[in-house]
Amino acid sequence: MTVVLRRVNRVLLGLAGLLLVLGGGAVLAAALDLPVPTWWPWSGPSDVLLSAADRQRWREESWWWPVVIAVLGLVVLLALWWLLVQFRRARLAEVVVDTGDGEEAILRGRALETVLEADAGALDGVARAKVSLTGRRGAPRTRVALLLEPYASPGSALTTLSTEALAHARTSTGLTALPTEARLRAVKHRARRVT
Repeated sequence: MTVVLRRVNRVLLGLAGLLLVLGGGAVLAAALDLPVPTWWPWSGPSDVLLSAADRQRWREESWWWPVVIAVLGLVVLLALWWLLVQFRRARLAEVVVDTGDGEEAILRGRALETVLEADAGALDGVARAKVSLTGRRGAPRTRVALLLEPYASPGSALTTLSTEALAHARTSTGLTALPTEARLRAVKHRARRVT
């Protein structure tokens, strides 16, 4: 997802930049009375981009203003979406692992997430685990969501997660610390009758 987002950002920024440079260059050329393409509507320093007839042509049409407002609203919503996506936490694609001989190895982030999910999901009282890596390549952070069985104790589940699954991940990757945010939820179940 991060790679796709980067590509979309680069393509959109490149297109926006290209359009602005071409449009600005054509307006500047026309303002300086330099030759411009024949299709360009503004041909000289005393010319206007839209004449009074062009500006008022659609004023009498009942569909004109709703379409203009809808298009502008869509542009604003897309720009806001694009802005909000920039602040979203991206998953970590790879982790740098110290091999012990002065060299470094690259571990795929998804592989570490899968192993952590399997280790956390195998803990007593855990029905399902979901792990995602964030942070930097050299200093990863984890977010763990545990779905606990009805009989599980949240405190012991967190302790076991820390001493077993996360400790195993730290030793296998050679990391001194692996900060973790854990969210716990219980499996939905029917209430039991006590007799």
